[in-house]
Amino acid sequence: MNPAPFNTLPGDPLPLVRAFWLRAEDGVRLRAAHWAAGGASGTVLLFPGRTEYLEKYAAVAADLNAAGLDVLSMDWRGQGMSDRLQDNSRPGHIGAFSDYQRDVVELVVAAQELDLPQPWHLLAHSMGGAIGLAALDGGLPVASVVFSSPMWGINLRGIPEPAALALATLLSRLGRGGHPAPRTGGEESFVLLDPFHDNLLTHDGQRWGRLVAEAAAWRDISVGGASNDWLREAILECRRLATLPPPGLPALIALGDGERIVSPQAIRSRAAAWPSARLLELAQCRHEPMIERDPVRDLFLQAALAHFAAVMTA
Repeated sequence: MNPAPFNTLPGDPLPLVRAFWLRAEDGVRLRAAHWAAGGASGTVLLFPGRTEYLEKYAAVAADLNAAGLDVLSMDWRGQGMSDRLQDNSRPGHIGAFSDYQRDVVELVVAAQELDLPQPWHLLAHSMGGAIGLAALDGGLPVASVVFSSPMWGINLRGIPEPAALALATLLSRLGRGGHPAPRTGGEESFVLLDPFHDNLLTHDGQRWGRLVAEAAAWRDISVGGASNDWLREAILECRRLATLPPPGLPALIALGDGERIVSPQAIRSRAAAWPSARLLELAQCRHEPMIERDPVRDLFLQAALAHFAAVMTA
């Protein structure tokens, strides 16, 4: 666990975090981070979404620490400061969605080696929700789970899923698997291109501005649109996840009324088929409850903390 860098913007407080490097079994170098609460009553394994990076979750980790929970997270392969998977590092790219489970293994091993406080809980956002559901099926050792806008289906903006899959597959066979897929954006981070009033993530102007400042200052850890390979693999993985039985764990699943990135129907279908799951529908919320306006953000985090606490006191 050699030390790794952790970025800050001018004026940020000194981050109370330890960032370090991990190495997956296939040789990919991964960046992870541990935020310690001190005398914690449990640990949250935080699974980020596509395009994301550890620094984005510093404020959430601080809130979880204040509630008495350690936090462990990582940059998935192909994004953040973890190794990129092709010469052109700008598209968000993966060869096989199952490769993300290699990263999960290393995160769990790190949690064990750090002897992080039990019980462990999963907090998974967007693509992290797809990775998290697959990890639960593989025996991820957590006592409870909270999903934030999980990617169990993708909003393809009116394109029929079979057509999107066929096009991505064709482009991959034509040698363009690593190129940005049509209508997913180019090689630049979308937060530098989208105006605030049209963004799909949040109603909060200040937090959106923070994302823009981070993307401008740390271009090397941001990514652009999803590659054709990523899109193909993501569609196939969502189809596979839909066939899995519900995990035998209590779950809180949050869905915003303004969701336009992942599939609300896929989320509702999974929640309805999961006996120990509760669907938390959030008004005035787009894709990211954790960077929404304070009333929505606070409601989500309080519900998550109550969910974790219920398991710890059961």
